[in-house]
Amino acid sequence: MLFNSFDFLWFFPLVVIVYYILRHQYRWMWLLLASYYFYFVWEPSLVLLLFVSTCIDYFCSIYIHRARSQLQKKILLYLSVCINLGLLGFFKYLGFLTETTQAILQFFGVAKEVSMQTYDFDTILLPIGISFYTFQTISYTIDVYRKRIVPVTHFGKYALYVSFFPQLVAGPIERAERLLPQFDRENKINIPNIRKGLIMMGWGFFLKLVVADRLGIFVDYVFAYPEGHKGIPLILGSYFFTLQIYYDFSAYSTIALGIAQVMGFTLMQNFDRPMFFKNMSDFWRRWHISLMDFLGNYIYRPLARKRKIPKGIIVLFVFLINGLWHGANWTFVIWGLLCGGYLLFETWARANLYRFTISKGWGRISKLATYFWWFVSINFVAFTLIFFRSPTVEAALGYLESMMVYHGTAITDVLKDDKELLLTFVLVIVVQIIHYYKGNDRVYELVTGRSVRMRWVGYILFIIALVFLSINRQHNFIYFQF
Repeated sequence: MLFNSFDFLWFFPLVVIVYYILRHQYRWMWLLLASYYFYFVWEPSLVLLLFVSTCIDYFCSIYIHRARSQLQKKILLYLSVCINLGLLGFFKYLGFLTETTQAILQFFGVAKEVSMQTYDFDTILLPIGISFYTFQTISYTIDVYRKRIVPVTHFGKYALYVSFFPQLVAGPIERAERLLPQFDRENKINIPNIRKGLIMMGWGFFLKLVVADRLGIFVDYVFAYPEGHKGIPLILGSYFFTLQIYYDFSAYSTIALGIAQVMGFTLMQNFDRPMFFKNMSDFWRRWHISLMDFLGNYIYRPLARKRKIPKGIIVLFVFLINGLWHGANWTFVIWGLLCGGYLLFETWARANLYRFTISKGWGRISKLATYFWWFVSINFVAFTLIFFRSPTVEAALGYLESMMVYHGTAITDVLKDDKELLLTFVLVIVVQIIHYYKGNDRVYELVTGRSVRMRWVGYILFIIALVFLSINRQHNFIYFQF
């Protein structure tokens, strides 16, 4: 079920009303039922896969905790991780691995007429949210193995932890130590918290329906046929996609936090104004925080403890995983490696530039360098996202080739011919100002503290703007495909 669908308009109020009517000891049942229904609407058969993944990690974690020897614990941990990654690999990467293997064999002439098309891998339906809940269950099992947490014995509450509908489909990837204890807490009706959650949801819907989807119209247009455009429109398309995915992901994260807030739950901040980063390390601390936390805690740090492996290689490997997590395509592999390579280069360059300017007493130049790196980095992000958005490497290279051709078109000419585009620019500027001062998690401060009359005037004006400025298309959030 989409957040931005008509079905959600009746689903969410019903869930909240029944949740607060029920006694505390029965609420987890209602939320579990609602979460499975929320997922069931996408594709009924995929609910079974979600349930199987839940059972595997629930029982493996229980027996890991009870195991007497370290060997038994390791076997159970590897069993859990391998089954989870096996399911993820089959549904998401089998076709990609098969095609890649075939291409390698043909390249080396091992088998010129290799035919591996006996099965149409395109018929395998990618389960929505599988990358998110797989990493969430893996983190749970590893934390039990590391003795960070004690496994929960209540199967229903563990199943709710895996399937909690606000964050099931596109995160955040919640840690068990944060979310599970909240299911035991009795949440009473709290009007300020409910108001705060509804305001965050409204802001998220504005970012999605008015800003991100409006940007998506132009992005879809130029990326669908880059050969028909030259220069400025394609440059604008790359910047617009950067903003589109920024606001789209920001919208989902804000709506998810708002939904949880209405029911008294607190999800982790997954998106912290990444456009206002100081450097690329700071950018990755702000963008998809829960995924980078997972990659840092369960891949980077364990590998970094092995002194024989250079840290640069580990960083590239982590970003390779980051790329593949987003999609089974060479475009995502290239995107991940470009991001990792630039992070290493920037870290080295900034350290040496800072040392040099300080040694010369050029403190002001050091400050200017911060703005310079931001400008370079934001352009690099837009460049790499061309690979992220393109269906193939060839299409991305074709886009870049056409983008480099000067066609005599200025941005002012594009805006003059397209009033919708001009409106989009204005909306982006307004939203960026709000993001800079408040962010998504504190946008409610723009409303709270005002008089009742002023608040309701604001609510009505906001609803009118949402109705008249929304793009009438129920598009998935971009991160649903991952």
